Amino acid sequence: MSASERETILDSAKYLRNVRPIDPEELANYVEGGTHPAVVRQVLREHLVELRLREREDGTFVPAPEEPITPAFDGVESVPREHLDRLEGLLVERFGPDWADGEAGNALRGEIRKLKERYYRQHPVEYDYEAALGYALYHLPAYYAAIQYLLDELASAGLLSSPIRVLDVGAGVGGPALGLLDYVGGADEALAEYHAIEPSAAADVLEALLEGAGPTVDTTIHRTSAEAFEPDGEYDLLLFANVLIELSDPVEVLRRYLPHLAVDGSLVALSPADKNTSINLREVERAVVDGVGNDDGRAADEGEDEDQAYTAYAPELRLWPGEAPTDRGWSFDRKPDLTVPELQRRLDEGRRAGSDSGNANAESVTNERDPATGEFVNRDVQYSYSIVRTDGRRRVDIKPSPERFAKLADTESHVGERVDCVAVKLSHSLSEGNPLFRVGDGSQSTDHYAVLTRETSLNRALLDAGYGDVLVLEGVLALWNADEGAYNLVVDEETVVDRVG
Repeated sequence: MSASERETILDSAKYLRNVRPIDPEELANYVEGGTHPAVVRQVLREHLVELRLREREDGTFVPAPEEPITPAFDGVESVPREHLDRLEGLLVERFGPDWADGEAGNALRGEIRKLKERYYRQHPVEYDYEAALGYALYHLPAYYAAIQYLLDELASAGLLSSPIRVLDVGAGVGGPALGLLDYVGGADEALAEYHAIEPSAAADVLEALLEGAGPTVDTTIHRTSAEAFEPDGEYDLLLFANVLIELSDPVEVLRRYLPHLAVDGSLVALSPADKNTSINLREVERAVVDGVGNDDGRAADEGEDEDQAYTAYAPELRLWPGEAPTDRGWSFDRKPDLTVPELQRRLDEGRRAGSDSGNANAESVTNERDPATGEFVNRDVQYSYSIVRTDGRRRVDIKPSPERFAKLADTESHVGERVDCVAVKLSHSLSEGNPLFRVGDGSQSTDHYAVLTRETSLNRALLDAGYGDVLVLEGVLALWNADEGAYNLVVDEETVVDRVG
């Protein structure tokens, strides 16, 4: 089919979509000299997202409905086999069928070790193709899972709709991309226009893994940096996954992209749970939302509305108007572990080249290692995140009464007293002894922890509440913990805890 014939079909479809159902047999007659209806049908299927169409059972095409994305979701146990098969295809193409053994396996394990070391020391990470493959082996499954949990938080509140336009900044090898597209694809007839920004060799891995995207998804990879890319139009979802720490000025980048967020859209930033990257994410969020640590009198960036207000939707809510948190901000969520990915198991158990290559005992010990704890197994789903919106929405909309509740900013004046307060649960238990949880209300300048010293039916909500839930704590004993430089809110038999919303 010539380009002009394809253009005729698309132009005709754009006109007819708002007039009547599009019949491929009718459109076939619009092409000069005629064409087969099956050819027209294939062209329409290839452009479903662009045309905003869905195919009906009778073979005609009609406008796709604009409706919430609400797929059935019950957590993530593993990455679908088809994604791992494509990744293994890349490994075989690069290293051969025994990619997990010998010098090839050594090279991949070495790349993963170097990546871990550079992240630990907060050094910039540069990806060649082999490093990108190592990164995909080790990190892709966890990020595939993490983004689905965050998308489900938005979808559960009715904040994801089809068609959805996504910009994935620093897309890497595609863990978040695959998770996102699979999540959206789990909703009937949902359409997605996905744009990825990735300047490194990781884009080659990403491109190969996205080949399985179905007809309801349009994918485009922009091989440039976040700083150089010029956003076009509006996006329903701006995604920054594990990239903030790598930007020279992440606050400036986010401020430049946020004006391109649709009025009902969300910016989702995702980072590993380790201390440095987690705190960095929170610092960037606070600079964008609160102006903390930055020049509030700066000139607005080109295209930015200097009066635009940004709201932290989750997890770190600002419960008190006019207040902003300035504590450390180390906070992360944790989800159930993944089933050990077979590719990780193979790399972890692979026969090492060199001194161990002929040592049967060494090989036996390696192969009998617990696959859940191997150096090259990464089944943990732990992440820090921030969701920012422009419409003022928050995960829980509550305004505490100053006559009834004490701000955490004022805890110093209540040490030794029992007080009532409202706070967000910002951790899972951090102690092997009495359950201990980081909490915040958006006003704190010092870390606060709720510690359960005696559980009762009236305070059990502290244990049962999920990460990001808002709690009313009545009668907590405020104490100063000099060893940790933090405040403890003691929850005992005199304390009542209720979950809000």
